[in-house]
Amino acid sequence: MKPSTQEDKVIDEGRQGEAIQSTAPARSNGKKLYVESYGCQMNFSDSEVVASIMASQGYETTRNADDADVVLINTCSIRENAETRVRKRLGDFKKRKESNPELVVGILGCMAERLKKSLLEEEKLVDLVAGPDAYRDLPNLVDEVGTGQRAVNVLLSRDETYADISPVRLDQGGVSAFVTIMRGCDNMCSFCVVPFTRGRERSRDPHTIVNECKELFNAGYREVTLLGQNVDSYRWNLSSKGEIKDASQATTNFAQLMEMVALVSPDLRVRFSTSHPKDMTDDVLEVMAKYENICEYIHLPVQSGHTDVLQRMNRGYSREWYFSRIEAIRKYVANCAISTDIISGFCGETEEEHEATLSLMDKVRYEYAYMFKYSERPKTLAERRFDDDVPEDVKGRRLIEIIDKQNSHSLEANKNDIGKVYKILVEGPSRRSAEQYCGRNGRNSMVIFDRNGVEKGQYVLVKITDCTSATLLGEYIETCPSA
Repeated sequence: MKPSTQEDKVIDEGRQGEAIQSTAPARSNGKKLYVESYGCQMNFSDSEVVASIMASQGYETTRNADDADVVLINTCSIRENAETRVRKRLGDFKKRKESNPELVVGILGCMAERLKKSLLEEEKLVDLVAGPDAYRDLPNLVDEVGTGQRAVNVLLSRDETYADISPVRLDQGGVSAFVTIMRGCDNMCSFCVVPFTRGRERSRDPHTIVNECKELFNAGYREVTLLGQNVDSYRWNLSSKGEIKDASQATTNFAQLMEMVALVSPDLRVRFSTSHPKDMTDDVLEVMAKYENICEYIHLPVQSGHTDVLQRMNRGYSREWYFSRIEAIRKYVANCAISTDIISGFCGETEEEHEATLSLMDKVRYEYAYMFKYSERPKTLAERRFDDDVPEDVKGRRLIEIIDKQNSHSLEANKNDIGKVYKILVEGPSRRSAEQYCGRNGRNSMVIFDRNGVEKGQYVLVKITDCTSATLLGEYIETCPSA
């Protein structure tokens, strides 16, 4: 089986980003939009916002790029590999423009601000560039391209959350949906470009979030994932906006928001991503333990197992602090599955520091992990402060050791599930057979089982009978009644 790495995650999501279901706008202008997404879940959520904005101006979305009048590529700058894939894709569309000069090609998202001059003026791969906070301006930018100009808006905002926009869902009639609760990041981890491409943190009004979740549930969705670069720092304070004087009654934190969403319906499963170890508080864990429909799964990126490396990464916590958060999770949510991100070969990493990461993995025993070699990203603090001095062959060897260990832990965790019965949200047919269906349990494990007449969107009980390191195999027991 191929190891799961952060690079693989970016590649897989990029491949899936051939975009959205064909969706007709309320009023049509006769033109079609194709959106392709790469990178993190936030980018896929943003693409839904983009589709909604363009639909309001009469654009029909399509899965077929050949049919499109406007092609928008939602990009990722976290890894060099993702940027390489996006550049190749833009080259494909540049060739297509030779036979269709009226085609408008644009890039959105994290690469937009960082590479606007190169892609727009020097390489001439795109006609327009829009940053993550400029999506409302897209119809104007497309019109500007129609006048023969190249159009740019990469301005970052202190308050844009797109809270008033109802996204066009990428998977109409689907089961799971992303709901963005905040944008931007204030953490300034030294390896990360996100604060420079997505701006400062700002949170959405909690009532707009709850209303969006209610609308999704009423439309047949049975799972929402609350998204943010750091969901634990979500904070909505009405008093800061001059709307209420008593600040004690005006603030909503992430734990309170999650409870509000959980109360939409016991049949609406709630997930969230991503948590930051320095900000995860016990009140979040208490709410998780209180509600059965909040999934027993936390993604808690550690990045490194050595305190000195964590300091160079500007992560804001030590090895010991991280262990204290793991202990708190086990205390409040005993059966919680935990996943992580790990960087191999960060600036100055010694063999002793690498071994500390391996020993941390042995102690925590993650169910899943996204693992990758460090690659220097322009404009980050690490680029300015440190030398990327770990040889590539050493990075590669350390990464293999990390992957091998995680594969062993993942298989062990799945073997421990054999004989257990889980409540599964059915996502649809398995990729390998229409006679088998698949879905996830609350611990985010993928489970495959014989169909037995079940339908997408139902909750079923499945007994686990076998596994691989990536998947659980089971027997259908019964369909769960609605709450």
